[in-house]
Amino acid sequence: MRHILAGALAFMTATSAGAADLQVIAGGGLAGPLTILSHQFEQAARHRLVIRFGATPELIKMATSDTPFDVAVVPRELFKDAAARARFTPATPVAIARVGFGVAVRAGAPKPDIGTPNALKQALLKAQSVAFVPPSAAGAQVLRTFESLGIADAMKAKTRPQPTPADIPLAVARGDADLGIFLLNVLIAPGVDLVGPFPDPLQQEFVFVAAVAVDAKDAAMAHAFIDFLKSPQAIATLKARGVAPG
Repeated sequence: MRHILAGALAFMTATSAGAADLQVIAGGGLAGPLTILSHQFEQAARHRLVIRFGATPELIKMATSDTPFDVAVVPRELFKDAAARARFTPATPVAIARVGFGVAVRAGAPKPDIGTPNALKQALLKAQSVAFVPPSAAGAQVLRTFESLGIADAMKAKTRPQPTPADIPLAVARGDADLGIFLLNVLIAPGVDLVGPFPDPLQQEFVFVAAVAVDAKDAAMAHAFIDFLKSPQAIATLKARGVAPG
């Protein structure tokens, strides 16, 4: 597959010389690994990517507005919106990455027990504050976890909403929140220690998918980018950043 992909990229490079930048919209929860992957793709394809990251509501607005884009790497929840789904070709989306949820504390702080649902519940109730991104699709899953634990009302006063996933570990590192609760890959960051994943009965996989816009300026290069995201090189990068492929 590596040789086939390399050949395809070489062909795309030759046939798209002088083409416009490939416009990408993407989920903020995948910003870390996707930024690395975009650089790898640019080196292989010699084609520049312009990525706009956002939470799911923002991505839906991008997809249903006049925002120009060629390809998306987004939470699969975006495709529950009929108008957004209509912006993409029927052959896509393609599952690219999946990641679970976890908890982080400030670096060096004591790590609470979260090994069982009840232990996680007690850790959340004892915390003075928790940081996540409530309006996002991943944030919605965190809220559903609170509901399943029967502590949704109690957590409202403790919630410290963050504008982007990258701000979650920053808030915890600064001491603005006792706990960071979000996708595991987001919580692997400087200044924080990962406590661990949600216990199995509560763990959920959050899936990112890739899809090509129906009006993509360079559909061939958009498909080549998706192929690259499924390549061994990309899979190795995802795993290194705490994300499972496909």
